[in-house]
Amino acid sequence: MSEKKLIRAAKALSAVFSPFYVPLWVIFGLFAFSYLKMLPFNYKILILGMVYVFTVLIPRTGINIFRIVNKWTHMQLSHREHRHLPYILTLVSYSTCLILMTDMKVAMFFRGIVMAALVSQIICVVINAWWKISTHMVGMGGLVGALVAFSSLLYFNPVIPACILILLSGALGTSRIILRQHSVSQVGAGFFVGFVCSMFFILKDWI
Repeated sequence: MSEKKLIRAAKALSAVFSPFYVPLWVIFGLFAFSYLKMLPFNYKILILGMVYVFTVLIPRTGINIFRIVNKWTHMQLSHREHRHLPYILTLVSYSTCLILMTDMKVAMFFRGIVMAALVSQIICVVINAWWKISTHMVGMGGLVGALVAFSSLLYFNPVIPACILILLSGALGTSRIILRQHSVSQVGAGFFVGFVCSMFFILKDWI
Protein backbone atom coordinates (compact mmCIF):
# COMPACT_ATOMS: atom_id res chain seq x y z
CA MET A 1 0.00 0.00 0.00
CA SER A 2 1.38 3.42 -0.97
CA GLU A 3 1.93 6.13 1.62
CA LYS A 4 -0.99 8.23 0.31
CA LYS A 5 -3.37 5.29 0.46
CA LEU A 6 -2.16 4.44 3.95
CA ILE A 7 -2.83 8.00 5.13
CA ARG A 8 -6.28 8.01 3.51
CA ALA A 9 -7.11 4.71 5.22
CA ALA A 10 -5.89 6.08 8.56
CA LYS A 11 -8.06 9.20 8.16
CA ALA A 12 -11.09 7.12 7.23
CA LEU A 13 -10.64 4.86 10.24
CA SER A 14 -10.25 7.87 12.53
CA ALA A 15 -13.46 9.38 11.15
CA VAL A 16 -15.50 6.18 11.47
CA PHE A 17 -14.38 5.55 15.05
CA SER A 18 -14.84 9.08 16.35
CA PRO A 19 -15.05 9.06 20.19
CA PHE A 20 -18.33 11.02 20.03
CA TYR A 21 -20.21 7.94 18.80
CA VAL A 22 -19.11 5.53 21.53
CA PRO A 23 -22.06 5.99 23.97
CA LEU A 24 -24.47 5.71 21.04
CA TRP A 25 -22.81 2.52 19.78
CA VAL A 26 -22.89 0.89 23.21
CA ILE A 27 -26.58 1.66 23.75
CA PHE A 28 -27.47 0.58 20.21
CA GLY A 29 -25.61 -2.68 20.83
CA LEU A 30 -27.63 -3.30 24.00
CA PHE A 31 -30.87 -2.72 22.13
CA ALA A 32 -29.78 -4.98 19.27
CA PHE A 33 -28.08 -7.90 21.04
CA SER A 34 -29.33 -8.11 24.64
CA TYR A 35 -32.69 -8.71 26.29
CA LEU A 36 -33.11 -4.91 26.32
CA LYS A 37 -34.30 -5.24 22.72
CA MET A 38 -37.64 -6.19 24.31
CA LEU A 39 -38.13 -2.62 25.52
CA PRO A 40 -40.85 -0.58 23.78
CA PHE A 41 -39.76 0.87 20.43
CA ASN A 42 -40.68 4.44 21.42
CA TYR A 43 -38.57 4.19 24.57
CA LYS A 44 -35.56 2.96 22.60
CA ILE A 45 -35.93 5.80 20.10
CA LEU A 46 -36.17 8.30 22.98
CA ILE A 47 -32.96 7.06 24.60
CA LEU A 48 -31.04 6.83 21.32
CA GLY A 49 -32.27 10.26 20.23
CA MET A 50 -31.34 11.87 23.54
CA VAL A 51 -27.87 10.33 23.53
CA TYR A 52 -27.32 11.29 19.88
CA VAL A 53 -28.31 14.92 20.41
CA PHE A 54 -26.20 15.48 23.53
CA THR A 55 -23.15 13.32 22.82
CA VAL A 56 -22.84 13.73 19.04
CA LEU A 57 -24.90 16.50 17.47
CA ILE A 58 -24.39 19.37 19.94
CA PRO A 59 -20.66 18.76 20.65
CA ARG A 60 -19.72 18.24 16.98
CA THR A 61 -21.76 21.22 15.77
CA GLY A 62 -20.33 23.46 18.47
CA ILE A 63 -16.75 22.36 17.81
CA ASN A 64 -17.14 22.91 14.05
CA ILE A 65 -18.53 26.40 14.63
CA PHE A 66 -15.64 27.10 17.02
CA ARG A 67 -13.15 25.89 14.40
CA ILE A 68 -14.71 27.93 11.58
CA VAL A 69 -14.86 31.13 13.68
CA ASN A 70 -11.17 30.77 14.52
CA LYS A 71 -10.35 29.81 10.90
CA TRP A 72 -8.52 26.68 11.99
CA THR A 73 -8.05 23.51 10.00
CA HIS A 74 -8.93 20.16 11.53
CA MET A 75 -5.21 19.61 12.08
CA GLN A 76 -4.85 22.92 13.96
CA LEU A 77 -7.86 22.10 16.13
CA SER A 78 -6.15 18.87 17.20
CA HIS A 79 -3.26 20.78 18.79
CA ARG A 80 -3.21 20.37 22.56
CA GLU A 81 -3.44 24.12 23.27
CA HIS A 82 -6.58 24.41 21.10
CA ARG A 83 -8.50 21.59 22.77
CA HIS A 84 -9.69 23.32 25.95
CA LEU A 85 -12.91 24.95 24.71
CA PRO A 86 -14.03 21.90 22.67
CA TYR A 87 -13.51 19.76 25.78
CA ILE A 88 -15.56 22.17 27.93
CA LEU A 89 -18.39 22.20 25.38
CA THR A 90 -18.40 18.42 25.32
CA LEU A 91 -18.44 18.19 29.12
CA VAL A 92 -21.39 20.58 29.39
CA SER A 93 -23.35 18.65 26.77
CA TYR A 94 -22.63 15.23 28.35
CA SER A 95 -23.51 16.58 31.80
CA THR A 96 -26.83 17.91 30.50
CA CYS A 97 -27.62 14.50 29.03
CA LEU A 98 -26.86 12.80 32.34
CA ILE A 99 -28.99 15.28 34.31
CA LEU A 100 -31.94 14.74 31.96
CA MET A 101 -31.56 10.96 32.21
CA THR A 102 -31.52 11.18 36.00
CA ASP A 103 -34.62 13.40 36.08
CA MET A 104 -36.41 10.99 33.75
CA LYS A 105 -35.30 8.04 35.92
CA VAL A 106 -33.67 6.31 32.96
CA ALA A 107 -32.25 2.87 33.81
CA MET A 108 -28.79 2.75 35.36
CA PHE A 109 -27.57 0.77 32.33
CA PHE A 110 -27.75 3.89 30.20
CA ARG A 111 -26.72 6.41 32.83
CA GLY A 112 -23.61 4.39 33.57
CA ILE A 113 -22.58 4.55 29.90
CA VAL A 114 -22.96 8.34 29.75
CA MET A 115 -21.28 8.76 33.15
CA ALA A 116 -18.29 6.70 31.98
CA ALA A 117 -17.98 8.86 28.85
CA LEU A 118 -18.28 12.06 30.91
CA VAL A 119 -15.64 11.07 33.46
CA SER A 120 -13.33 9.91 30.66
CA GLN A 121 -13.63 13.37 29.10
CA ILE A 122 -12.91 15.07 32.44
CA ILE A 123 -9.76 12.98 32.84
CA CYS A 124 -8.74 13.94 29.29
CA VAL A 125 -9.23 17.64 30.10
CA VAL A 126 -6.99 17.34 33.17
CA ILE A 127 -4.30 15.37 31.35
CA ASN A 128 -4.46 17.70 28.34
CA ALA A 129 -3.19 20.53 30.54
CA TRP A 130 0.32 19.12 30.12
CA TRP A 131 0.09 16.11 27.80
CA LYS A 132 -1.95 15.15 24.73
CA ILE A 133 -3.89 11.95 25.29
CA SER A 134 -5.71 10.13 22.48
CA THR A 135 -9.48 10.62 22.83
CA HIS A 136 -10.03 8.20 19.93
CA MET A 137 -8.40 5.48 21.99
CA VAL A 138 -10.32 6.55 25.09
CA GLY A 139 -13.42 5.79 23.03
CA MET A 140 -12.16 2.38 21.92
CA GLY A 141 -11.12 1.51 25.46
CA GLY A 142 -14.61 2.50 26.55
CA LEU A 143 -16.15 0.18 23.97
CA VAL A 144 -14.05 -2.78 25.10
CA GLY A 145 -14.71 -1.98 28.76
CA ALA A 146 -18.46 -1.72 28.17
CA LEU A 147 -18.46 -5.06 26.36
CA VAL A 148 -16.64 -6.81 29.21
CA ALA A 149 -18.82 -5.14 31.86
CA PHE A 150 -22.12 -5.99 30.17
CA SER A 151 -20.97 -9.55 29.49
CA SER A 152 -20.69 -9.94 33.26
CA LEU A 153 -24.08 -8.34 33.91
CA LEU A 154 -26.02 -9.99 31.10
CA TYR A 155 -24.20 -13.34 31.08
CA PHE A 156 -22.97 -13.71 27.52
CA ASN A 157 -19.64 -14.78 26.05
CA PRO A 158 -17.69 -11.68 24.91
CA VAL A 159 -14.65 -13.42 23.39
CA ILE A 160 -15.41 -13.02 19.68
CA PRO A 161 -16.67 -9.39 19.80
CA ALA A 162 -13.87 -8.51 22.23
CA CYS A 163 -11.26 -9.89 19.81
CA ILE A 164 -12.81 -7.85 16.98
CA LEU A 165 -12.82 -4.66 19.06
CA ILE A 166 -9.24 -5.20 20.23
CA LEU A 167 -8.09 -5.66 16.61
CA LEU A 168 -9.97 -2.49 15.62
CA SER A 169 -8.38 -0.69 18.59
CA GLY A 170 -4.94 -1.70 17.36
CA ALA A 171 -5.76 -0.52 13.85
CA LEU A 172 -7.13 2.80 15.13
CA GLY A 173 -4.16 3.38 17.42
CA THR A 174 -1.82 2.69 14.53
CA SER A 175 -3.80 5.14 12.39
CA ARG A 176 -3.42 7.90 14.98
CA ILE A 177 0.34 7.28 15.06
CA ILE A 178 0.58 7.22 11.25
CA LEU A 179 -1.24 10.57 11.12
CA ARG A 180 1.26 11.90 13.69
CA GLN A 181 -1.52 12.85 16.06
CA HIS A 182 -0.25 10.78 18.97
CA SER A 183 2.66 8.75 20.27
CA VAL A 184 2.48 5.10 21.32
CA SER A 185 2.26 6.09 25.00
CA GLN A 186 -0.60 8.54 24.32
CA VAL A 187 -2.50 5.86 22.43
CA GLY A 188 -1.98 3.30 25.20
CA ALA A 189 -2.90 5.75 27.96
CA GLY A 190 -6.09 6.69 26.13
CA PHE A 191 -7.22 3.07 25.82
CA PHE A 192 -6.49 2.44 29.51
CA VAL A 193 -8.49 5.48 30.67
CA GLY A 194 -11.50 4.55 28.54
CA PHE A 195 -11.43 0.89 29.60
CA VAL A 196 -11.18 1.58 33.34
CA CYS A 197 -13.85 4.31 33.35
CA SER A 198 -16.27 2.18 31.35
CA MET A 199 -15.81 -0.89 33.54
CA PHE A 200 -16.11 1.07 36.78
CA PHE A 201 -19.16 3.21 36.04
CA ILE A 202 -21.16 0.44 34.38
CA LEU A 203 -20.48 -2.08 37.15
CA LYS A 204 -20.36 0.15 40.25
CA ASP A 205 -24.12 0.30 40.96
CA TRP A 206 -24.46 -3.46 40.50
CA ILE A 207 -21.45 -4.23 42.67
